[in-house]
Amino acid sequence: MKHYTALLTLFLMLSVSLSAQKQEVPETDTPATGRIVIISTEFGDMKVLLYDATPQHRDNFVKLVEAGFYDSLLFHRVIKGFMIQGGDPMSKNADSLQALGMGDVGYTIPAEFVDTLYHKKGALCAARTPNPEKASSGCQFYIVQGQVFTPEQVNMMEMQQGVKLSDAQKQDYATIGGTPQLDRSYTVYGQVIEGLEVIDSIANVKTRPGDRPVKDVRMTMKMFKPEPPMTEKELKKLKKKNRP
Repeated sequence: MKHYTALLTLFLMLSVSLSAQKQEVPETDTPATGRIVIISTEFGDMKVLLYDATPQHRDNFVKLVEAGFYDSLLFHRVIKGFMIQGGDPMSKNADSLQALGMGDVGYTIPAEFVDTLYHKKGALCAARTPNPEKASSGCQFYIVQGQVFTPEQVNMMEMQQGVKLSDAQKQDYATIGGTPQLDRSYTVYGQVIEGLEVIDSIANVKTRPGDRPVKDVRMTMKMFKPEPPMTEKELKKLKKKNRP
């Protein structure tokens, strides 16, 4: 598991790569799974919608949540203006001086990049090692806080990277913010639809060298299953309704 030490430094070293072919997610009236996870912390709850467009990540996350895997684990790495990271199984019983970020479940998930899913604030994303296939950790994840970019910075980003950002990306990165430098390098597989303020509260905690919070921030998770199941159009309306 030594190679998982890279999870501690990977984010700060990565440059953006947005040039792959787009995959569109059509809007239909067909039933959607509507899988929603509630992540609870001492700062409040985050309601996270899991995307059907990334089924391998969705199903793996659901499996772990339903097994109680994440209960009592820590948000072990917090960087204000960037992201909050958790899911290391070694964090459950870690003492205050233990280095974290190396734990895993013994398997990875193939990358599932979808251009319509990107690193705006509240995005649920898979952590990973610097492997060439960009395969995801089987358990570690991060939630984007990010920063807001001016329209001029967004336009400059397009020019420097030689890519075309969608109107939705431009609007989100210039209003609610995000971490566009991570797009198409880490899989985005969910979105916080309620409780964005909880991300800010966790991101504001005091941290020690290595970005671990001085006071442990623990989580529990459970599935939220709306009845009757929502359609894809209803899911889209839900996301719009809860958009900041």
